[in-house]
Amino acid sequence: MRLLTRAVQCAVSQRESSRRHFWGWLNAVFNKVDYERIQTVGPDRAAAEWLLRCGAKVRFQGLDRWQHDYNALPTGPLGRFKIQGIDATESCIMYRGFDHLDGLQHLEEIKLNRCIYIEDTCLERLSTIENLQQSLLRMEVVSCGNVTDKGLIALHKLRNLELLFLSDLPGIRDRKTTVSRLQTALPKLDISLDLSD
Repeated sequence: MRLLTRAVQCAVSQRESSRRHFWGWLNAVFNKVDYERIQTVGPDRAAAEWLLRCGAKVRFQGLDRWQHDYNALPTGPLGRFKIQGIDATESCIMYRGFDHLDGLQHLEEIKLNRCIYIEDTCLERLSTIENLQQSLLRMEVVSCGNVTDKGLIALHKLRNLELLFLSDLPGIRDRKTTVSRLQTALPKLDISLDLSD
């Protein structure tokens, strides 16, 4: 009987593992950058398509509502709609897709809440995008378990960042030093914390 129980447990475990692998693979496909598409429709439209495909929302400049329906993306002349905000709450965006952000010139706000694929390399990449170094004003990083002090410190390159909200980040080991380094680099930055020591 024990042998049968163990065999069933092993089969269930393998099924779960393969299911997890499938979703990881599918999410990686959703994050693949199509550089030809960026050239064809422009960086804002291509980024919006990527973000919505991954389960995020976008807000366009001049529009109050968040766009979440891929099939209802606004149409119009090339370059008419500019992304002003990204809400990636519970989305599957990952480092592989961050090249989509390179051409965004009007992005002021990013919310990274409960994003299981967000890690230090994502924040480092975000911080090296010259357009975002100038345009990004507000950012949230909440419940992203793969983010550590290293990733947060990289945000010091976002020189116009005014508000940074951080919460439930278990990878943060030295909160005081990390916050101090950010405040030194960005004296005008208002950091709201909900982190345990």
